Amino acid sequence: MIAVSIVSHGHGIMVQQLVEQVLACPEVERVIVTHNIPEATNPVSDDRVEVLSNSSPIGFGANHNLAFLRSREPFWCVLNPDVELVGNPFPVLLEALRGDSVGLVVPLIVNPAGHVEDSIRHFPTLASLALKLLGRDNSRYEVDAGSPDFCPDWVAGMFMMFRADTFAGLNGFDEGYFLYYEDVDICVRLWKAGLKVLACPSVSAIHDARRASRVNWRHGRWHIASMLRYLLKYRGQLPRVDMVHGA
Repeated sequence: MIAVSIVSHGHGIMVQQLVEQVLACPEVERVIVTHNIPEATNPVSDDRVEVLSNSSPIGFGANHNLAFLRSREPFWCVLNPDVELVGNPFPVLLEALRGDSVGLVVPLIVNPAGHVEDSIRHFPTLASLALKLLGRDNSRYEVDAGSPDFCPDWVAGMFMMFRADTFAGLNGFDEGYFLYYEDVDICVRLWKAGLKVLACPSVSAIHDARRASRVNWRHGRWHIASMLRYLLKYRGQLPRVDMVHGA
């Protein structure tokens, strides 16, 4: 029913543990693990697991798009390697994804201490990015565990679940972004296509975020390049989420 894509950047045992968790969920029929850099550790030996190895590193979107070509299941889930499941979120997410015009569903993301992460946000604009630089970020939605489902502008890409035909219809992630903003971009395109982005705070997952762009110059450069690409691509032509299907 669900194919899951996980890209490892030398995450080793962390990916093994995530694969074990995912395979314990009966809704998952296939797990595709991509080694974006060489590594000796392989995930759990299971007929449902396929391992791909890149000859050289490629971007977030390109990796998941290639993995998608190996899937046949009607639902498609993208997971970061540093995610940990909290129970089995898939029944709730599947039910939500069957809703009218829903194109993407996500659980609530919390950090290892149990605090809600800022993974559900309003679209970035020049104004909001300027405020963020000034330490006055107002782009996150205030949400608590167990809150009702709702439709935000965009959701972060550490845990995303789509209908496979929806993902294919969008031609997957925009590979023009090497890293960062692929998740914002695909949410913009979903809303422009008349499909909803839905957050389901009744289920959650743990994300051990590294915030690499804040400490690594290469990641910082990718982050800035992706931000500029996004701003130039849409130039203020962002969808009005509250005008789409009464979201």
